[in-house]
Amino acid sequence: MDATLVIIGVNFRTSPIAVRERFWIPPDEQVDALHSLIRSEGIEEVVVLATCARTEFILWASDPTEGANSVLRFLTRKFDLKLSDWSNFYRLVDNSALLHLFRVVAGLDSFTVGEPEATSRVQAAWHTAQRADTSNRFLDAVIQKSLDMASLVKAETALAMSAVSISAACVELATDTFGALDERSILLIGAGNGAESAARYLHRAGARKFAFLDPVPQNAERLATAFNGRTLGPAQLASELATADLVIAAASSPTFVLDYADLAAAMKSRQSLPVVVVDLALPRNIDPEVRSLTGVFFYNLDDLEQVLQGNSAQQHDAAVYAEKILNAAVPGFYTRLLAEQDLPTIVALRRRLEEICGQELRSLEDQFGPFTEDQQHALHSLASHITQRIAGGMARKLKELPEQADQEQLTEAVQRLFHLETARRVTPVRSN
Repeated sequence: MDATLVIIGVNFRTSPIAVRERFWIPPDEQVDALHSLIRSEGIEEVVVLATCARTEFILWASDPTEGANSVLRFLTRKFDLKLSDWSNFYRLVDNSALLHLFRVVAGLDSFTVGEPEATSRVQAAWHTAQRADTSNRFLDAVIQKSLDMASLVKAETALAMSAVSISAACVELATDTFGALDERSILLIGAGNGAESAARYLHRAGARKFAFLDPVPQNAERLATAFNGRTLGPAQLASELATADLVIAAASSPTFVLDYADLAAAMKSRQSLPVVVVDLALPRNIDPEVRSLTGVFFYNLDDLEQVLQGNSAQQHDAAVYAEKILNAAVPGFYTRLLAEQDLPTIVALRRRLEEICGQELRSLEDQFGPFTEDQQHALHSLASHITQRIAGGMARKLKELPEQADQEQLTEAVQRLFHLETARRVTPVRSN
């Protein structure tokens, strides 16, 4: 079976935020996840993309079914995945997976069509995988092509120019509720990119009264300086909630930073004076039960998606043209990608390594077995990983050699070293 592109994931189209946050992988855990997955059966290369809109596993899989099963086992171990949860996930293979990735990178599969941050998030995920040595020849080519297509879409359409961001949606909510923002008090919890972006859009819309709260005081001070605002300590949160008109939470926290009791106490002090509360975080920062409080107008990422969809009409023509560009690029690129993997020497090397590993595993079991199912799985995963690393490294080396004579010399050396008999090259043909 030829290796192929597989994407397994869950996103804002397939599941609500309560499901997405369960399977979100924080940045400081992504390298461990990559290392765990790359040692799994059926997976040759892997990139993990985890954002507020999606968690996706982008695989170059030697066996799509086994690769999917490896992701399933990983999710079960890490997140206690239940069989009923699997219905929230999608699995895309071959051309469908490639087109999906093109659309994600170009911002066509985002909360807001044309979202510019989509490209940078995929780049960051790719660089993490490269540092972990889990994205190599094939996924490097796939993601680089996706970035090139995103640049082409940006150059040839007005998609990015007409995009409306999550931060812009916050402004729309605030102005719809309060009108002018110059006299409105705004509390931002968190001082990362999300909070900074929201503050920037609100400032452009006329907001001038900002207060910032972050576990790291220096981060809050940085934004307070940039937007001529105030910094708060944790002890000042309750009093600020009693007077703020707009509260935006965008903190990196595994638990709620505002719960029902916090807002309930604040509303008593406010005598039910209305407040707009927006949760931009995943995992969520604010207990969704605050929605039931009188005077609280609460919005999370799923609610903001509905706001953004109301602005999508102006982007329709640009999105249709962008879709045509991406669809046209998929078949030719994917055919070339598949043809590149069909180097007869590498195919023969992989088979020879699998044969050697199989012999050694049988010998090991004869000496020390029988093994448990988990032990057998671990041993076979290790053997598969070794095979993938050696064959993949050899394929990259052959591709990097500029002279055909050097390629032929290395090929002959590998054939002699591993006693390989290579068949005539046959380029695979895949339907769309």
